[in-house]
Amino acid sequence: MAITVRPARPSDLRRIAAVEDAGGPMYVEHFGDRVVPALTARAPSGAERDGRGFLLVAVDDRRLVGFAHVMPYDVHAHLQQLSVLPAYQRRGIGTALVRAAMEEARWSGFDRMSLCTYRDVPWNGPFYAGLGFVEVEPARLEPFQRDLRDRERALGLDEPGVRVVMEQPLRRPTTRQVTGE
Repeated sequence: MAITVRPARPSDLRRIAAVEDAGGPMYVEHFGDRVVPALTARAPSGAERDGRGFLLVAVDDRRLVGFAHVMPYDVHAHLQQLSVLPAYQRRGIGTALVRAAMEEARWSGFDRMSLCTYRDVPWNGPFYAGLGFVEVEPARLEPFQRDLRDRERALGLDEPGVRVVMEQPLRRPTTRQVTGE
C-alpha cells in the first residue's frame, strides 16, 4: 500500500464528506446511548470546505482514504477536521496527514496549530498527545478557540465526553546562510 498525502484537487472534493461520514459509527460504538446527533450528522461536502483554509488528502492509488482540513485564525492554524476511512486506520495515515498539515501551516507562516477534541477517546486526545499536542487550560484559550468551544457546546458535543482544545507550536524552518570566501 503506497499512500500519498497531497493538497486536495477539485476532483477530490466530492469524496471528502463520505470519508468523514464513515467515522460516525465509531462514535456510536464508543459513546453508545450518549452519542449526540452532531457526531453522526452528515459531514460538510468538500465543496463546502473548499476555499476555507486548506485541505490535504491521503490517497491509496486513486482512492481517497483520508483528509485534513485546516482553518486559519490570525497566527494560528486550526485543524478543523481529520478523518481516515475506518478500513485504513491504524496504519499511520492520520499521523502523516497531521504532520503534513503542520508542515504546510508552518511554511504558510502560522505560529501554532490547535484543535478541539475529546480528551479520552483513544483516536482523539491520546492520539494528538502522542504527536506532541498539549491541552490548553480554559483560561488561556484564544478568543477564536473560546468561540469554537461555545459552538461545540451549543451542538451538544460536551454531553458524551470531555472536550478540550489542544495545540502545538510550529517551529519555523531554518535556512542555512551560505557565505562565499
